[in-house]
Amino acid sequence: MNKAVAGALGALCLGLTAAGGYWYGAARSPGAAGSAQSQVAGAKASAGSAKGQTGPVAVESTRVTTASLPQTITAVGSLRSDESVTLRPEVAGRITEILFQEGQRVAKGATLVRLDPAINLAELQQARANLTLARGKYDRALDLAARNFISGQAKDDAKNNLDVAQGAVALNEARLAKTELKAPFSGIIGLRVVSVGDYVKEGADLVNLEAIDPLKVDFRVPETFMRQVQVGQSIEVALDALPGKSYDGKVIAMNPLVDAAGRAIVIRAQVRNQDTALRPGMFARVTLITRAEKDALMVPEEALVPQGTEQYVFRLVDGKAGRVKVETGQRRDGKVEILRGVGKDDVVVTAGQSKLREGTAVRAFDVGAAREAPAGAKPVPPAPKS
Repeated sequence: MNKAVAGALGALCLGLTAAGGYWYGAARSPGAAGSAQSQVAGAKASAGSAKGQTGPVAVESTRVTTASLPQTITAVGSLRSDESVTLRPEVAGRITEILFQEGQRVAKGATLVRLDPAINLAELQQARANLTLARGKYDRALDLAARNFISGQAKDDAKNNLDVAQGAVALNEARLAKTELKAPFSGIIGLRVVSVGDYVKEGADLVNLEAIDPLKVDFRVPETFMRQVQVGQSIEVALDALPGKSYDGKVIAMNPLVDAAGRAIVIRAQVRNQDTALRPGMFARVTLITRAEKDALMVPEEALVPQGTEQYVFRLVDGKAGRVKVETGQRRDGKVEILRGVGKDDVVVTAGQSKLREGTAVRAFDVGAAREAPAGAKPVPPAPKS
């Protein structure tokens, strides 16, 4: 009997102990279940909130502007003298005088070099004496022929001898004139390669003469631009030897022959050189202005959204984005010319295009207006275009 009562009491104690331990554990962590439920509820709420989100997308934008953007073709070329000649004697002789200083300006017609004229003078005097004799014989022949003392043949022979004597005088006068070398045009004399006392033959190089104001510039452009190039178009010339300076010029001629080796046309332009800073032979970078575009539509390059071979922009109308296909032209200084697709003062997106779709509502920040606003001013979103 005592053993049965003791067993019952032991089982009751074990049960009470287990119940107390469960109650104690529940009391110690009452928020565990609630936390799990809260997380589930929060996730459901977040999902519901994300599913129902309809707020506008924040983007950066700017307005389409106009700028002067001439259509140009760039090329490289070389400067050439407007006129250039190497003086060479037409008769042989010894140099007796050099009448110029190297590098100086000379006028047209100025005597530059004299050859020894002694032999030519002697030959001229002889020819003139023969002319005097021939003229006298011809005058007597005329008198005798008038009285029929000589035949007509004799008179004709006298006339022929007179003509020969006159030709000899003219020939020797021309040879004497060739002993003086004169400047064929005004320019700057170069460096001579002869000295006084040198004996030079016909055609020997003496010195070069250059006319360098204005200068010519020859350059080549591909044959595909042939229709765009015309005589009278403007050019700008920049030179590596003179950084930061440019010179204006005009196209004066085009070679009608296309170079078969490079499939290019040779163009010649003329550039003023009043300060003589430019010199023949210099390397030139030429910008040929084919069309003076004054109202080109410009947008930043970051506004373009390429897709394959086509270009698009997102235009903002009534607070919504719409994708528009555009045709681009020249690019310059981080901006690109728009030939068609948008108009002046249209608002286009410049940042945030990846978040946009057709008809997406946007909240635009006008970058252009922010740059122009005074310091401390609050940027104002662009007015929607209706």
